[in-house]
Amino acid sequence: MRLQLSIQLPRLSTAQLLHEHTLKPTPHRATSAHAMLKVFADNGIDRTYIVPGESYLGVLDALSDFGEIDVVVCRHEGGAAFMAVVDGRLTGRPGLVMVSRGPGATNASIGVHAAQQDGVPLILIVGQIPKADLRKEAFQEIDYQKMFGHMAKWVYEVTTPEDLAPAAFKAVRIATEGTPGPVVLVIPEDVQQQVVGLPEWISSPAERALPTAHTLQRIEDLLDHAARPLIIAGSAIARREDGRAALLAFAEKFNLPVVVSFRQNDLFPNNHPLYAGHLDLAIPNEQVEAYASSDLVLALGTRLGDITTQGYTFPSFPRPGQTLVHCVADGQSLNKTFAADIGVAIDAVDLMACLCKQELSRSQPDKRTSWAKSLREIQDTSARWPFSAPRDGVFFPTAVKALQNQAPDNLVICLDSGIFASSVYKNFEFTGIQRLLASCSGAMGYGIPASVVVQMRSPTSRVVCMVGDGGFLMTGNEIIAAVDRNLPILVILSNNNCYGSIRAHQNRFYPDRHAVGTTLTNPDFIALARALGATAERVEAENQLEAALQRGLNATGPYVLEIKTSLDATLAKQQPVGDS
Repeated sequence: MRLQLSIQLPRLSTAQLLHEHTLKPTPHRATSAHAMLKVFADNGIDRTYIVPGESYLGVLDALSDFGEIDVVVCRHEGGAAFMAVVDGRLTGRPGLVMVSRGPGATNASIGVHAAQQDGVPLILIVGQIPKADLRKEAFQEIDYQKMFGHMAKWVYEVTTPEDLAPAAFKAVRIATEGTPGPVVLVIPEDVQQQVVGLPEWISSPAERALPTAHTLQRIEDLLDHAARPLIIAGSAIARREDGRAALLAFAEKFNLPVVVSFRQNDLFPNNHPLYAGHLDLAIPNEQVEAYASSDLVLALGTRLGDITTQGYTFPSFPRPGQTLVHCVADGQSLNKTFAADIGVAIDAVDLMACLCKQELSRSQPDKRTSWAKSLREIQDTSARWPFSAPRDGVFFPTAVKALQNQAPDNLVICLDSGIFASSVYKNFEFTGIQRLLASCSGAMGYGIPASVVVQMRSPTSRVVCMVGDGGFLMTGNEIIAAVDRNLPILVILSNNNCYGSIRAHQNRFYPDRHAVGTTLTNPDFIALARALGATAERVEAENQLEAALQRGLNATGPYVLEIKTSLDATLAKQQPVGDS
C-alpha cells in the first residue's frame, strides 16, 4: 500500500528555527549532521520519530534547520520504532527513527526485528559514545554490529565527520534495495558537529529486469497444462501501487485461485470467486489439504516463510510435491528453503504483467472453474462467523462482525497481536480499497503506533486500531501524539484480563492445570484513555455495540472503545494466534 501524503507541514525559515547552542550552525556553517539530514531529505524522507538523547544532540540541533522533516516526539523507543516501520511500509521510503545509545537502542530493537520480518525499509540512527572511548566498556556502550548484525541488512559505525553523509546515502540504498529491511547507523557524539560540505546526492532505484522470452514460455506452458494451479501472493506485490491490480488481472486471465501469504489478507478482494483464503496460523486442515492437492504453485512476491508454508509442509520441504514457480525480486530467497522448478529473480508484478500479454493457446483456464469453486467453498466454510452468547462479556467476533457491517470503503485496520485478532484474520472480508496493517513479527504493541502513522499519512482514511488489553499497555502512549495532532483514530480495545493467546496455548499443551502468568490486573482503561486526552467509553453487552461503534467511527478526534470481552467464549471458539 502506498498512501499519498496530503498533510501540509509548516515550512519555517532558518532564522526562525535557529536556537542558542554553543555549536549552533549558521547559514555559513553546515555540520556533518546537516549533511546527513540533507541526504535524507533529498531522498524523500520527510518525517522522523524520535526519543531525544544526549548522545545525538548534534543531530537534534541540525533538525531545527530542516522544516521539511516533520519531527514526531515519542515517549518510548519501542513505539517510535514501530511508527517508523509503518511509515516505511506506507511510503516505500525508509522510515527514520532516532534514539540514544544503550537503553534507547535496546528499546528500539523491536522495530528492527519487525522491519526485518515484514521486509520494510527502516533506518535506525543511534547516538554513540565519543569515538575515543569506543570498545572500552564506557557508560552505555554497546557493540551494535554484534547486537544487530543478524537482524539488520547493514550496521555501520561512523568514525569521521566526512563519512556521515556517504553512510547515510548508502543506508538509504541498502534499506530499499532487494527485499527492503532495516539499517542501523551508529554515530559517535563527537562526529556530529564538524563543518563539512553539503552533498547533492539522490538515489535512483536500479532498473528492474524483465523475464526472458524463454522464461515466459516455460511458465505459460505450465499454465496451459495445469489443472489445479494456485497462486501464493506475497507482500512484495503490495509494495507496488499497481500490484493489486496486476494480481487481479493475472488471476482472472488465467482463472487462477489466489491464496494470500501470512497477514496479507487485503491483497486480493476477499469477495472474489478466485479468492481461496489466507495462509495464516491455525487454518483448518481441510483447507491446507486442498491447497496441497494443487499441481502447480505460483509463489509470487513471497519469501515462503514458515507460517505461509504451514511449517514448511505446503509446499513440502525441500522438494515440493507440486511444480513450483517461485518469483521474488531478491534472488537470495530463491532455492534457499524450497527447490523451485523455475526460480525467477525479478519483480513479481512485472512477471504477471508480462504473462498477461501472452496469448492463451489452450482452453485449460476454462477447465479450472470447478477447482476454483471447490477452494472457494472451503474458504466460505472456514470464514463463517462463529457464534456464542457468553455470560461473562461480549464475544469479540461479534464486535468484529459489527465493524464489518459498518465498515466504510476507506477503512484501514491496524491490528495488534493476540487471540482477539483471530476473527479479523479468519472472518473479516476485505474488499475494494480496505486495508489491513499487521506485523509479521507477531509483536504486541504494534497496533496503536501503526494507527497514528496511517492517519497522519492518509487523513482521508478511516483508521481503526484493534488491540488487546496486553498490547494496549505495551505501547498505547502514542495516543498522546494522536491527541496532539487531533487524529480521529478509533481504538477498539478487547479487555479480557488475560494474555489470551498464551492462555490458549497453556490450555492446549497443559490441560487441567492452573494457568500461571497469564491473568492480568488491568487499570481503568476509560480513565486512562481520558487522561491521555482521548474520548472513551465502555461496552459491556452485545446490544451496546452498534451504537458505540457508530459514535467511534464518527468521532473527529481519538476515540477509545473498550469492550469487556468473554475469555471463556474466546478460548472455546478460537485457536491460538501467534506468541502474544
